[in-house]
Amino acid sequence: MIEKLQKHYGQLFEPKLLAEIDQTGIFKEVPKGSALMDIGQYVKGMPLLISGVIKVLRQDKDGDELLLYFLEKGDTCAMTMSCCMGHTKSEIRAIAETDTTLIMVPVQKMEEWTSRYKTWRKFVFESYHNRLMEVLETIDSIAFYNMDERLLKYLKEKVKVTQSNSIQNTHQQIAYDLNTSRVVVSRLLKKLEKMNVVELSRNSIKVISE
Repeated sequence: MIEKLQKHYGQLFEPKLLAEIDQTGIFKEVPKGSALMDIGQYVKGMPLLISGVIKVLRQDKDGDELLLYFLEKGDTCAMTMSCCMGHTKSEIRAIAETDTTLIMVPVQKMEEWTSRYKTWRKFVFESYHNRLMEVLETIDSIAFYNMDERLLKYLKEKVKVTQSNSIQNTHQQIAYDLNTSRVVVSRLLKKLEKMNVVELSRNSIKVISE
């Protein structure tokens, strides 16, 4: 595990901290579609992504979901850290968008390292800032963008995090992420296809590079 840590976090953390993460962290492999965290759970550790992509969702009182942001390799989740440090229940759902490998850092070590290691403290604060900016961007897209703009932004983000211009999602799955209906998504995708922005096939959407 230390080799994976050095590859993805070696430029962020000093060798002593990497060694402690290696000794105390729990290595996990999370298959695509599996829930890493659910709403109402107590969180006992913070994930450090080694590979793959995780999507973080928020749920309203009616059970409808909204995509907040994606986590990629080298990332962690600010909301997970908040729940860990505050010993509160999770208010988000985290699902593996692709097959994912990660290391779970125990909550007691998170608190300890914040005071002992400047690099860890900097990483935590920067992660908070980055996730906050992504949440604000999501709020802006809901408040100021039309649904076709939100859909196109979503597709481009998926291409970026998966590093593939072929998106293996159904129209219904996209509708869940954007908190809209499948009919709306299908209509807008047809519109984008006519504009030569995407190519549609069964359960697959190819985003055409500009």
